[in-house]
Amino acid sequence: MGPTQFHRLALVLPPLFLTVYLLASFPRPPTVPIIHTSLAHLPSSSPSWNVYPENLYSGGAYANLPLGRVRYWLIGPEDGRHIVLIHGLSIPAIVWKDVAPVLASRGYRVLLYDLYGRGYSDAPQVTYDTTLHTTQLALLMQHVKWDNAFIVGLSMGGGVATAFSAHFPHLVNGKVALIASAGIVESSDISRTAKFMSTPLLQTVSALPPFQHYMRLLANTSKSSELCETNPIQEIVRLQTAHLPYYNAAVASSLRDGPIRGLHFAFQSLARSSNQVLLIHGTSDKTVPYKYASKIHILVPQADLVTISDGGHDLTVTHASEVNALLLQFLADEYSYKPRG
Repeated sequence: MGPTQFHRLALVLPPLFLTVYLLASFPRPPTVPIIHTSLAHLPSSSPSWNVYPENLYSGGAYANLPLGRVRYWLIGPEDGRHIVLIHGLSIPAIVWKDVAPVLASRGYRVLLYDLYGRGYSDAPQVTYDTTLHTTQLALLMQHVKWDNAFIVGLSMGGGVATAFSAHFPHLVNGKVALIASAGIVESSDISRTAKFMSTPLLQTVSALPPFQHYMRLLANTSKSSELCETNPIQEIVRLQTAHLPYYNAAVASSLRDGPIRGLHFAFQSLARSSNQVLLIHGTSDKTVPYKYASKIHILVPQADLVTISDGGHDLTVTHASEVNALLLQFLADEYSYKPRG
């Protein structure tokens, strides 16, 4: 740098720094996230109370966590071995209705809960990333004073369970079961419709009062009682979509930012742990295709992979008896993995 250039910098830099100094501003203080309401705030006339009653399971209560109230249930004998059941992307804890009572009847103490933004748990207006979901469970276990538990996850809940075992290994008691597990889904396997529905633009539009009013009208004009009798699982998704102000945004953010994709590190961490791992997956799963069971098995080679022929995605509903038998075998003290021929 020559003398001329140096002198130019000497002339320019001081006023530049002085200008920046005078214009510098400090960011506003952080604010508390907006907390949106759950099914618990719907009027008693809402069909949701019949489809998915607040007391579907005994031992229900609310935990007041930093990002809102979380609905949970504790069923089974108080001195039983601890199990946590984690539901998936869109269907709350009702998805375990044919599994949780069986585990409880066999002496296990079962913790079920609704993820943030679903069912009876509040919906904080935040990014629904993996850390949000794993921290929710860690805080809930602290609330119920559990030191550790067996962890069972379904669909996106499998991603939560795997990440939880990586983030909080001391809270996992040696066994992790993953049913139709997400976690490493490739973007190319997410439908164009799902991608479009989860875009921020569409979520902004769907949050507008006229759109929400229209969705509520659709929900109220259909024959909810008939739908409830035939398929309560589909009905509760429809009711959440229509009546919960932040449900769609929570699902969309979970799909974009949450434990659906990119958890290879967590599965590799699970492989390095001493945990026993059970994988259950159906060959006809169109939501999380069966190929992902094989991919997870490669990442976690010590896992016991059980294939349910012609099984779809909602295995805890369609193949509950098989899932129950596999879980009870896996959770038993005498369980040991033997490769299936």
